[in-house]
Amino acid sequence: MPGSQDFAADPRNESVLLYLNGALVPRSEAKISVFDAGFVLGDGVWEGLRLHKGQFLFLDAHLDRLYEGAKAIFLDIGLTRNEMIAALRRTVDANKMKSGVHIRLMVTRGPKKAPNQDPRNALGKATIVIVAEYKEPSEEIVTKGLKLVTSSIRCTPKEMFDMRLNSHSRLGLIRAFLDVMDKGADEALMLDPHGFVSSCNATNFFWVKGGEVRTSSGEFCFNGVTRANVIAICRIGDIPIALGDYPLEDAQAADEAFVTGTFGGLTPVREIDGYTLPEAPPGPVTAMLRARYAELKDTDAARVR
Repeated sequence: MPGSQDFAADPRNESVLLYLNGALVPRSEAKISVFDAGFVLGDGVWEGLRLHKGQFLFLDAHLDRLYEGAKAIFLDIGLTRNEMIAALRRTVDANKMKSGVHIRLMVTRGPKKAPNQDPRNALGKATIVIVAEYKEPSEEIVTKGLKLVTSSIRCTPKEMFDMRLNSHSRLGLIRAFLDVMDKGADEALMLDPHGFVSSCNATNFFWVKGGEVRTSSGEFCFNGVTRANVIAICRIGDIPIALGDYPLEDAQAADEAFVTGTFGGLTPVREIDGYTLPEAPPGPVTAMLRARYAELKDTDAARVR
Protein backbone atom coordinates (compact mmCIF):
# COMPACT_ATOMS: atom_id res chain seq x y z
CA MET A 1 0.00 0.00 0.00
CA PRO A 2 1.61 3.28 -1.06
CA GLY A 3 2.11 5.82 1.72
CA SER A 4 3.12 9.47 1.79
CA GLN A 5 6.82 8.53 1.70
CA ASP A 6 6.60 6.00 -1.15
CA PHE A 7 8.44 6.56 -4.42
CA ALA A 8 9.16 4.74 -7.63
CA ALA A 9 12.56 3.07 -7.88
CA ASP A 10 14.92 4.89 -10.23
CA PRO A 11 18.00 3.04 -11.53
CA ARG A 12 19.94 6.32 -11.77
CA ASN A 13 20.19 6.34 -7.98
CA GLU A 14 22.55 3.38 -8.01
CA SER A 15 25.31 5.51 -9.50
CA VAL A 16 24.81 8.80 -7.65
CA LEU A 17 27.66 10.36 -5.70
CA LEU A 18 27.06 11.27 -2.05
CA TYR A 19 28.67 14.12 -0.14
CA LEU A 20 30.52 12.87 2.94
CA ASN A 21 32.57 15.36 4.93
CA GLY A 22 33.77 17.26 1.87
CA ALA A 23 34.29 14.26 -0.42
CA LEU A 24 32.01 12.96 -3.15
CA VAL A 25 31.82 9.18 -2.94
CA PRO A 26 29.74 6.36 -4.50
CA ARG A 27 26.89 5.21 -2.28
CA SER A 28 28.59 1.84 -1.72
CA GLU A 29 31.59 3.65 -0.20
CA ALA A 30 29.68 6.12 1.96
CA LYS A 31 30.49 4.96 5.48
CA ILE A 32 30.74 6.54 8.93
CA SER A 33 32.26 5.35 12.19
CA VAL A 34 30.30 3.11 14.55
CA PHE A 35 31.33 5.68 17.18
CA ASP A 36 29.53 8.49 15.33
CA ALA A 37 27.06 10.28 17.61
CA GLY A 38 24.36 10.00 14.96
CA PHE A 39 24.68 6.22 14.85
CA VAL A 40 25.12 5.75 18.58
CA LEU A 41 22.46 8.18 19.81
CA GLY A 42 20.59 9.83 16.94
CA ASP A 43 22.44 12.99 18.01
CA GLY A 44 22.12 15.42 15.14
CA VAL A 45 19.80 17.43 12.90
CA TRP A 46 18.71 17.03 9.31
CA GLU A 47 16.75 18.58 6.46
CA GLY A 48 14.84 17.20 3.52
CA LEU A 49 14.98 19.44 0.43
CA ARG A 50 13.81 19.28 -3.16
CA LEU A 51 15.64 20.33 -6.32
CA HIS A 52 13.16 21.74 -8.83
CA LYS A 53 14.19 23.13 -12.21
CA GLY A 54 17.73 23.60 -10.96
CA GLN A 55 16.71 25.43 -7.77
CA PHE A 56 16.64 24.32 -4.14
CA LEU A 57 13.07 25.01 -3.06
CA PHE A 58 12.53 27.22 0.01
CA LEU A 59 16.24 26.96 0.81
CA ASP A 60 16.39 29.83 3.29
CA ALA A 61 13.61 28.32 5.40
CA HIS A 62 15.30 24.93 5.42
CA LEU A 63 18.68 26.36 6.37
CA ASP A 64 17.09 28.51 9.07
CA ARG A 65 15.62 25.37 10.60
CA LEU A 66 18.88 23.43 10.27
CA TYR A 67 21.08 26.07 11.90
CA GLU A 68 18.52 26.92 14.59
CA GLY A 69 18.23 23.22 15.45
CA ALA A 70 22.00 22.84 15.61
CA LYS A 71 22.22 25.88 17.88
CA ALA A 72 19.56 24.43 20.17
CA ILE A 73 21.66 21.31 20.78
CA PHE A 74 25.02 23.16 20.86
CA LEU A 75 26.19 21.48 17.67
CA ASP A 76 28.83 23.30 15.61
CA ILE A 77 28.11 22.36 12.01
CA GLY A 78 31.50 23.63 10.92
CA LEU A 79 30.23 25.17 7.67
CA THR A 80 28.74 28.61 7.13
CA ARG A 81 25.41 28.88 5.34
CA ASN A 82 27.15 29.84 2.10
CA GLU A 83 29.54 26.91 2.46
CA MET A 84 26.61 24.58 3.03
CA ILE A 85 24.84 25.93 -0.05
CA ALA A 86 28.04 25.35 -2.01
CA ALA A 87 28.17 21.75 -0.73
CA LEU A 88 24.57 21.17 -1.81
CA ARG A 89 25.23 22.69 -5.22
CA ARG A 90 28.43 20.68 -5.65
CA THR A 91 26.53 17.45 -4.91
CA VAL A 92 23.72 17.95 -7.40
CA ASP A 93 26.04 19.37 -10.07
CA ALA A 94 28.35 16.36 -9.75
CA ASN A 95 25.33 14.15 -10.42
CA LYS A 96 24.05 16.41 -13.23
CA MET A 97 20.72 16.76 -11.46
CA LYS A 98 18.08 19.37 -12.32
CA SER A 99 14.60 18.26 -11.22
CA GLY A 100 12.66 15.51 -9.48
CA VAL A 101 15.35 15.24 -6.83
CA HIS A 102 14.93 14.75 -3.10
CA ILE A 103 17.88 15.63 -0.88
CA ARG A 104 18.58 14.46 2.65
CA LEU A 105 21.05 16.75 4.40
CA MET A 106 22.28 15.21 7.65
CA VAL A 107 24.56 16.64 10.34
CA THR A 108 25.59 14.74 13.46
CA ARG A 109 27.86 15.59 16.38
CA GLY A 110 30.44 13.36 14.74
CA PRO A 111 32.73 10.63 16.09
CA LYS A 112 33.02 10.17 19.86
CA LYS A 113 35.70 8.80 22.16
CA ALA A 114 33.24 6.18 23.38
CA PRO A 115 29.60 5.22 22.74
CA ASN A 116 27.89 7.16 25.53
CA GLN A 117 25.51 10.09 25.87
CA ASP A 118 27.94 12.74 27.11
CA PRO A 119 28.32 15.30 24.25
CA ARG A 120 31.65 16.37 25.70
CA ASN A 121 33.09 13.06 24.48
CA ALA A 122 32.63 14.12 20.87
CA LEU A 123 35.96 14.58 19.10
CA GLY A 124 34.93 17.99 17.85
CA LYS A 125 34.11 17.68 14.16
CA ALA A 126 30.58 17.24 12.87
CA THR A 127 29.72 14.58 10.31
CA ILE A 128 27.97 16.05 7.25
CA VAL A 129 26.25 13.83 4.69
CA ILE A 130 24.22 14.91 1.65
CA VAL A 131 22.24 12.24 -0.18
CA ALA A 132 20.63 13.46 -3.42
CA GLU A 133 18.37 10.98 -5.21
CA TYR A 134 15.83 10.95 -8.01
CA LYS A 135 12.56 10.57 -6.10
CA GLU A 136 9.05 11.55 -7.04
CA PRO A 137 5.93 10.89 -4.93
CA SER A 138 3.66 8.04 -5.98
CA GLU A 139 1.10 9.26 -8.53
CA GLU A 140 -1.37 6.63 -7.35
CA ILE A 141 -1.66 8.10 -3.87
CA VAL A 142 -3.09 11.41 -5.17
CA THR A 143 -6.36 9.74 -6.20
CA LYS A 144 -6.27 6.85 -3.76
CA GLY A 145 -5.52 8.95 -0.69
CA LEU A 146 -3.96 7.97 2.62
CA LYS A 147 -5.52 5.91 5.37
CA LEU A 148 -4.84 7.45 8.79
CA VAL A 149 -5.33 5.73 12.13
CA THR A 150 -4.98 7.52 15.45
CA SER A 151 -2.10 6.24 17.55
CA SER A 152 -2.01 5.92 21.32
CA ILE A 153 1.50 7.44 21.17
CA ARG A 154 1.20 11.19 21.59
CA CYS A 155 3.24 14.18 20.48
CA THR A 156 5.44 15.60 23.20
CA PRO A 157 5.84 19.12 24.62
CA LYS A 158 9.11 20.96 24.15
CA GLU A 159 9.98 20.38 27.82
CA MET A 160 10.18 16.64 27.07
CA PHE A 161 11.10 16.24 23.40
CA ASP A 162 10.43 19.22 21.15
CA MET A 163 8.65 18.03 18.00
CA ARG A 164 9.77 21.23 16.27
CA LEU A 165 13.42 20.19 16.56
CA ASN A 166 14.29 18.30 13.39
CA SER A 167 16.49 15.75 15.13
CA HIS A 168 17.76 12.39 13.94
CA SER A 169 16.03 10.67 16.85
CA ARG A 170 12.65 9.52 15.46
CA LEU A 171 11.95 6.51 17.65
CA GLY A 172 8.84 8.00 19.24
CA LEU A 173 7.40 8.69 15.79
CA ILE A 174 8.33 5.23 14.55
CA ARG A 175 6.57 3.79 17.59
CA ALA A 176 3.47 5.80 16.71
CA PHE A 177 3.40 4.25 13.24
CA LEU A 178 4.12 0.75 14.55
CA ASP A 179 1.15 1.22 16.85
CA VAL A 180 -1.24 1.48 13.88
CA MET A 181 0.58 -0.35 11.11
CA ASP A 182 -1.26 -3.62 11.64
CA LYS A 183 -4.53 -1.73 11.11
CA GLY A 184 -3.53 -0.96 7.53
CA ALA A 185 -2.59 2.65 8.21
CA ASP A 186 -0.40 4.60 5.83
CA GLU A 187 0.49 7.02 8.63
CA ALA A 188 -0.33 7.48 12.29
CA LEU A 189 -2.46 10.44 13.32
CA MET A 190 -1.10 11.77 16.61
CA LEU A 191 -2.75 13.80 19.35
CA ASP A 192 -1.04 16.33 21.59
CA PRO A 193 -0.63 15.83 25.37
CA HIS A 194 -4.10 17.33 25.93
CA GLY A 195 -5.84 15.05 23.43
CA PHE A 196 -6.18 17.54 20.59
CA VAL A 197 -5.27 16.76 16.97
CA SER A 198 -1.59 17.54 16.38
CA SER A 199 0.32 15.82 13.58
CA CYS A 200 1.01 12.63 11.69
CA ASN A 201 4.12 10.62 12.43
CA ALA A 202 5.99 11.83 9.32
CA THR A 203 3.95 14.77 8.02
CA ASN A 204 1.78 17.67 9.13
CA PHE A 205 -1.99 17.26 9.06
CA PHE A 206 -4.77 19.52 7.70
CA TRP A 207 -8.49 18.98 7.23
CA VAL A 208 -11.37 20.92 5.67
CA LYS A 209 -14.87 21.51 7.08
CA GLY A 210 -17.42 23.73 5.36
CA GLY A 211 -14.75 25.30 3.18
CA GLU A 212 -12.50 26.19 6.15
CA VAL A 213 -9.01 24.70 6.32
CA ARG A 214 -8.07 23.59 9.83
CA THR A 215 -4.84 22.48 11.47
CA SER A 216 -3.30 22.29 14.92
CA SER A 217 -1.97 25.30 16.82
CA GLY A 218 1.55 24.19 15.88
CA GLU A 219 2.80 23.95 19.45
CA PHE A 220 3.27 20.18 19.37
CA CYS A 221 3.82 19.40 15.68
CA PHE A 222 6.69 19.54 13.21
CA ASN A 223 7.98 22.96 12.26
CA GLY A 224 7.15 22.08 8.66
CA VAL A 225 8.31 24.26 5.80
CA THR A 226 5.49 22.98 3.58
CA ARG A 227 3.01 23.47 6.43
CA ALA A 228 4.07 27.12 6.72
CA ASN A 229 3.73 27.55 2.95
CA VAL A 230 0.19 26.13 2.93
CA ILE A 231 -0.83 28.42 5.79
CA ALA A 232 0.65 31.39 3.89
CA ILE A 233 -1.12 30.37 0.65
CA CYS A 234 -4.44 30.31 2.50
CA ARG A 235 -3.91 33.66 4.18
CA ILE A 236 -2.68 35.44 1.07
CA GLY A 237 -5.40 33.89 -1.08
CA ASP A 238 -8.25 34.67 1.33
CA ILE A 239 -8.93 30.98 1.90
CA PRO A 240 -10.47 30.52 5.36
CA ILE A 241 -7.97 28.85 7.69
CA ALA A 242 -7.96 28.28 11.44
CA LEU A 243 -5.13 27.11 13.68
CA GLY A 244 -6.21 25.80 17.04
CA ASP A 245 -6.94 22.99 19.46
CA TYR A 246 -9.45 20.59 17.92
CA PRO A 247 -10.82 17.30 19.23
CA LEU A 248 -10.28 14.18 17.17
CA GLU A 249 -14.00 14.04 16.35
CA ASP A 250 -13.69 17.29 14.40
CA ALA A 251 -11.10 15.78 12.06
CA GLN A 252 -13.02 12.51 11.74
CA ALA A 253 -16.03 14.52 10.54
CA ALA A 254 -14.02 16.43 7.91
CA ASP A 255 -15.14 16.92 4.32
CA GLU A 256 -11.59 16.32 3.11
CA ALA A 257 -8.07 16.19 4.51
CA PHE A 258 -4.44 16.15 3.46
CA VAL A 259 -0.94 15.93 4.87
CA THR A 260 2.06 18.09 4.00
CA GLY A 261 5.79 17.46 3.72
CA THR A 262 8.79 18.42 1.64
CA PHE A 263 8.82 15.14 -0.26
CA GLY A 264 5.15 14.81 -1.20
CA GLY A 265 3.97 18.41 -1.01
CA LEU A 266 0.22 18.04 -0.31
CA THR A 267 -0.95 14.41 -0.15
CA PRO A 268 -4.72 13.73 0.06
CA VAL A 269 -6.29 11.63 2.83
CA ARG A 270 -9.24 9.31 2.13
CA GLU A 271 -9.92 7.75 5.54
CA ILE A 272 -9.50 8.59 9.24
CA ASP A 273 -10.05 5.88 11.85
CA GLY A 274 -12.37 3.94 9.56
CA TYR A 275 -14.35 7.02 8.52
CA THR A 276 -14.25 7.48 4.74
CA LEU A 277 -14.25 11.20 3.97
CA PRO A 278 -17.15 12.32 1.76
CA GLU A 279 -15.00 14.07 -0.85
CA ALA A 280 -13.09 11.66 -3.07
CA PRO A 281 -9.36 12.51 -3.04
CA PRO A 282 -8.22 15.00 -3.89
CA GLY A 283 -11.14 17.07 -2.61
CA PRO A 284 -11.82 20.47 -4.20
CA VAL A 285 -9.97 22.53 -1.57
CA THR A 286 -7.07 20.08 -1.51
CA ALA A 287 -6.85 20.17 -5.32
CA MET A 288 -6.89 23.97 -5.33
CA LEU A 289 -4.14 24.16 -2.70
CA ARG A 290 -2.06 21.58 -4.56
CA ALA A 291 -2.31 23.74 -7.69
CA ARG A 292 -1.33 26.90 -5.83
CA TYR A 293 1.57 25.13 -4.16
CA ALA A 294 2.76 23.96 -7.60
CA GLU A 295 2.62 27.59 -8.77
CA LEU A 296 4.56 28.72 -5.70
CA LYS A 297 7.37 26.29 -6.50
CA ASP A 298 7.86 28.01 -9.85
CA THR A 299 8.08 31.53 -8.42
CA ASP A 300 11.09 33.41 -7.15
CA ALA A 301 9.60 33.24 -3.66
CA ALA A 302 10.39 29.52 -3.56
CA ARG A 303 14.07 30.33 -3.90
CA VAL A 304 13.96 32.76 -1.01
CA ARG A 305 11.80 31.01 1.58
